[in-house]
Amino acid sequence: MESNKALSALCYFSIFFAGFLLPLIVFFVSSDPEVKKHAKSSFLSHIIPLAAVPFMLAALIFDQQAFQPDGGFPVFIIISLIVSFILTVSVVIWNVYKGIKVLI
Repeated sequence: MESNKALSALCYFSIFFAGFLLPLIVFFVSSDPEVKKHAKSSFLSHIIPLAAVPFMLAALIFDQQAFQPDGGFPVFIIISLIVSFILTVSVVIWNVYKGIKVLI
């Protein structure tokens, strides 16, 4: 049972070294339903920061004027970068919390 806890926690901690790949592999390889549940949860939390990508692309489109001489300040780009940073940091903190919670 300890190895199942360690594997579940490793799925959460993989945000630092393997991204969404390790939880996906563990989900398909493991036969334990509890490990599968944690692998699925960690996989979904690992792809949450990708939700900011469309907003960043939209910000690049809307702020094209900022790249011209005398174009102004790129407000949308700055806002999208801040939101993306906050989202990524919160997901990392959440995964560390869940990983430690599984181990305890």
